[in-house]
Amino acid sequence: MSVNETVENKNQLDDRAEILELYKDLRVTDVRDGMDWVGMHGYGTVSHEIKPLFRTKVVGIARTARYLPFEGPAPKVTGDEYTAWVKWYYSEVCNDPWGHDIEEGDFVCLDVAGIDVGLLGSNNTLDFKGKGARGYLTNGGGVRDTDEVIMQKIPVWSKFVSQGMDQARIRYHEKDIPISIGGVAIYPGDVVVADGDGVVVVPRKLAREVARYAHQELQGDKEGRRRHYEKLGIELDETVL
Repeated sequence: MSVNETVENKNQLDDRAEILELYKDLRVTDVRDGMDWVGMHGYGTVSHEIKPLFRTKVVGIARTARYLPFEGPAPKVTGDEYTAWVKWYYSEVCNDPWGHDIEEGDFVCLDVAGIDVGLLGSNNTLDFKGKGARGYLTNGGGVRDTDEVIMQKIPVWSKFVSQGMDQARIRYHEKDIPISIGGVAIYPGDVVVADGDGVVVVPRKLAREVARYAHQELQGDKEGRRRHYEKLGIELDETVL
């Protein structure tokens, strides 16, 4: 790693809490507007094919990893022998070393190559939540046990949901690298904002400038909607105050 890269990484660590605070109240639409204000009209919006498992809002810092299709072959065993093979598979082929690195405020972004597989589930997402993960973004299935995941309020944005386990379907490849999800390049440390309108990713180097104009648009929206509330006799709520 070069001196410049080392300094940049240190700066990102130093301002992490400040960036999360800057973005905590911003909606996806505000951030989209902020991106437009700095000339990034054609960039940052993740494909509309990727949708929330349930309607919620998350702001976080991208933690990235990439998985690839398992080339095979699938084992020719069943029963107890298959159980032993699965144990080996999770130990040696498909694991989640990025999970050991999670920090408070991380938005886990997983490039799973569009594979129909439940890499995330009701169990491991609770483990990651306890370490500080705020939400997940994938470009395939990526999530199963969805009734429990919703009940546990684990935010996930994915292309679809899955039934199958990892074995013989997917393998871990690398972490902390640039990935592509929904037509957007996501680098470790980028700002990810997601809600019912989808997902938008802000390059870390533009985070402060984008936030400035995003807040400008949010404030204008609040003021305009508050006037409508008052005219219509609607009780004021936190979205207009």
